[in-house]
Amino acid sequence: MTSSSYADPAKAETALEATAPYRLYHEGDGLYADMLASIYAAKRQILLETYIFADDPVGRRFLSALKDAAGRGVHVRLHVDALGCLFEARKGLFRDLRIQGVEVRLFHPWSWRDPWRFNLRNHCKLLIIDDSCAYLGGFNIHAESSYRAVGEERWRDSHLRLDNPSLVAEAREIFDALWHHRPRPIARRHREYAGLRLVSNRTHAERSQFRAVFREALAGAENRVRVTTPYFAPDPLTLQLMRRAAARGVRVELLLPSISDVWITQLAARQLYRRLLDDGLTIYEYQGRVMHAKCLTVDGAWSTIGTANLDYRSFFLNLELNLVSRRSDLCQALDQQFDRDRRQSQVISHESLSATGRLEAILGSLAWRLRRWL
Repeated sequence: MTSSSYADPAKAETALEATAPYRLYHEGDGLYADMLASIYAAKRQILLETYIFADDPVGRRFLSALKDAAGRGVHVRLHVDALGCLFEARKGLFRDLRIQGVEVRLFHPWSWRDPWRFNLRNHCKLLIIDDSCAYLGGFNIHAESSYRAVGEERWRDSHLRLDNPSLVAEAREIFDALWHHRPRPIARRHREYAGLRLVSNRTHAERSQFRAVFREALAGAENRVRVTTPYFAPDPLTLQLMRRAAARGVRVELLLPSISDVWITQLAARQLYRRLLDDGLTIYEYQGRVMHAKCLTVDGAWSTIGTANLDYRSFFLNLELNLVSRRSDLCQALDQQFDRDRRQSQVISHESLSATGRLEAILGSLAWRLRRWL
């Protein structure tokens, strides 16, 4: 489907078959409506973790729902990233929540004693309701992702809801581990249920395993790799694995943004285009609006969706959370969305790159040198 096919895309978005232990979302309004309905239905506990919680029409709806939940006795905990909310939330926003009984924490607020911790961010988006469901993916809580708020220029993103009780319990363990500053036991990490598993990187050991999940998938690809990411600045090994895959005949397709909310990261990515085209990779740039989804599929049988970009920050710095799947139905759904996005994208060629201006080339070269910090 295209955005112009419906007056309101949220009404057109359909769930996957009812038997699946998840629901996939590509429109913010449908996602936000379901998240808010879950919050209003909560009976015991709400755990919410987000990078951005904006003081805008979308954020205020969540603010009201969380206050209402706390007022009726639900235990509500909110963990937001300090940098992610730095310019998005007014100073008294979280004070108002605390007054209503919501436990609020900022992840790594600025400190003169330890300024470098500001560089380590909690990039996760996770909502857990009682023991019933968990939501995770790329959507922040802000109006930029809402068709009803900003119209056709809304961000393109992906998210999902999990209804498997074991996965919901594991998501709660992941939230609690960070909240209480404690690692999870090794034996309880990355367990698989119904062909699905949660993969986080909240300790040094988990960080190495997190990178390995992506790299093993690329190394084992036989037919096709499809990457959707808003920020593309991979480390040398990950980049090498993609190039090797293309060299052995795998069709490697990258879906990247033509419009970015972080323009310097986009300039850095474009520094790779000529080399990747020479190596046989296919590159699409999504047109018209910001692409913010983070998905990867391999051979129609393996996929991951979550908060991690294919860049240094996600692999080595930020706290991230992804769902990894061996279910063909989820992979097929993500591949179908990739095809829809591809039809709204421009294929990058050597000819199109020849139009790059000298200033853009110079800035891109500088951005690539700074890729570890973007």
